[in-house]
Amino acid sequence: MVFPVQIQSGIRDNADPEIAVAFRERSDEVDWVFPDELEAALARAPGVQRRVTGLPVGLFLRTEVDRVGDLLYGQLRRLGEMTSAEVAFIPVALRVKTDEVSGGSTVEIVSTILDVRSGRVLWFGVVAGRPGPTADFASVASAVETLAVTFLWFGR
Repeated sequence: MVFPVQIQSGIRDNADPEIAVAFRERSDEVDWVFPDELEAALARAPGVQRRVTGLPVGLFLRTEVDRVGDLLYGQLRRLGEMTSAEVAFIPVALRVKTDEVSGGSTVEIVSTILDVRSGRVLWFGVVAGRPGPTADFASVASAVETLAVTFLWFGR
């Protein structure tokens, strides 16, 4: 499962479509379940009151996490069962990082991959794009490109 960005700070552009394109182009051997498909699965199960946005992921910004508990675990577990997914990729935050020395800014993506059956964190990382004006979508695209190269382990 690929979730949308959960926390967006200082960036007005939406990185979700760019992330979906990068994942589709770079990993055709994986059957990703994207946010629109997750929303559709939830719509087919009206008794399950969950969302794909607003997940309780703030703990990833405060401490090192080895395993998630409820509420997040329960939400991921149910969605994983509904979509036959074993892992969840969650872009925790999209934010601006300013270098204190140079004053230059970059867009960062904080993300994690979780095993939905156990709640264990399989991977956690923070990647940054090229320095540049963060109001320019190219800065977001650059961060997504770095994420794709880092997470998907190969470039095309």
